[in-house]
Amino acid sequence: MLELLTWAVGGILLVLSGMHLYWVFGGQKGAKAAIPSTGTDLLFKPSKIGTSIVAILLALAAWFVLELGRVVPIQFFHFFYFYGSGLLSCLFILRSIGDFKWVGFFKRKKGTVFAKWDTVLYSPLCFLLGTAILIMTLLRTA
Repeated sequence: MLELLTWAVGGILLVLSGMHLYWVFGGQKGAKAAIPSTGTDLLFKPSKIGTSIVAILLALAAWFVLELGRVVPIQFFHFFYFYGSGLLSCLFILRSIGDFKWVGFFKRKKGTVFAKWDTVLYSPLCFLLGTAILIMTLLRTA
């Protein structure tokens, strides 16, 4: 069970990292749906540097998860498993809860392309990733 969960979570994080790299290198598909908007204007315009940082962090999170699940032989993060997994789990769960205005399960702004995708995919996925990482931590320490 731990191995399957590890590959699923790590794979999802790698795909998300790859999507951000696609946008860094000029890809446009899905970009408008990935940024919160007022309905007419985007709340922010992501820079290539910021998007690159997100891609790197997602790739590092994927590797961390693969280490946590003991499916890779090289261990870089072994000193941080307990606190790192708790932090990563919290980050994803907090993202799913959101800011109570633009993102998350409890957002007030609805009716935009982003809000639709956030309700249907982004927030549930963040909640599942956070919960899965928490479960992996508990299974690892059991």
